[in-house]
Amino acid sequence: MSQARFWDKPAEAQATINQLKTLKRAIDPWKKAHTEASDLNELSSLVDQDEKALTELEAGVKKLEHEVGMLEFQRLLSDPLDPNGAILSINAGAGGTESCDWAQMLSRMYFRWAEDHDFEIQMVDLQAGEEAGTKSTTFFVRGPYAYGYLKAECGVHRLVRISPFDANKRRHTSFASVDVVAEVEEELEIEISESELRIDTYRAGGAGGQHVNKTSSAVRLTHLPTGIVVQCQNERSQHQNKQVALKILKARLYERRYEEENQKLKAQYGEKKEIAWGSQIRSYVFHPYTLVKDHRTSYETSNGQAIMDGAIDPFIEAYLKYQAKERSGRP
Repeated sequence: MSQARFWDKPAEAQATINQLKTLKRAIDPWKKAHTEASDLNELSSLVDQDEKALTELEAGVKKLEHEVGMLEFQRLLSDPLDPNGAILSINAGAGGTESCDWAQMLSRMYFRWAEDHDFEIQMVDLQAGEEAGTKSTTFFVRGPYAYGYLKAECGVHRLVRISPFDANKRRHTSFASVDVVAEVEEELEIEISESELRIDTYRAGGAGGQHVNKTSSAVRLTHLPTGIVVQCQNERSQHQNKQVALKILKARLYERRYEEENQKLKAQYGEKKEIAWGSQIRSYVFHPYTLVKDHRTSYETSNGQAIMDGAIDPFIEAYLKYQAKERSGRP
């Protein structure tokens, strides 16, 4: 970066800066923890002479223990794609209006989680349900290790509750699928031939400007060799929507290739199941009792409201620890 011609190639320069930021995010917190540990060690020598030093030492040790615990947790995010941003898609499944409402509730949950972590959200596509809720939605989540965290959410989510749409107040079960792929950096080359694409345009829906519902600015891309479908309608022009859709398609193709090369036993596209009963990774039960349980890790909590407000970190941590054990072959 100190070279005189460093900025002659802005794209490469930015990639180097991003690499530096990633490395500093990994190294600097450990340096800080090491400094704090040295300071506490010196403070411990004063305990016999100063009662206040003991109180300060206890508080410092507790704080350092928490910080080191979080750093140990971050060591679980060791995959090359983990530092990247995430592209998160939610699709309503079996259950009609109920599932569309459930998909919207999940969107809110992830939005709240992103806000709590100071992550940026960029909406790509939103298809409203016929009566209420969301039929499907796709958005970017940008922040340090967004993909590393959110990959734990990939799968089918099941909701059990008293339906607000049922006049008889009966219990309903709804499903929605969450798909997460890493946002691919611009410098990664994924060749896509025009002959491999079917490009459909349609009118964008929802709020967003004068062009909405008046011009066919929304774009849907179908990658014929793999059957992957992506769409975008939130940009202001058809060209911009096509560029964003291409970026998402490249990300999906890159992840597909990455997982095939690494021969993952549970590759996202290989283990994807029908969005219905028996295929869920997590259940959210709000009647006749409250319980949110992840069926992969068996982690559960009765604080359903906190979960729906975005407090999903314990589920993410449990999954990453479970994944690490699966890879190591430990029981």
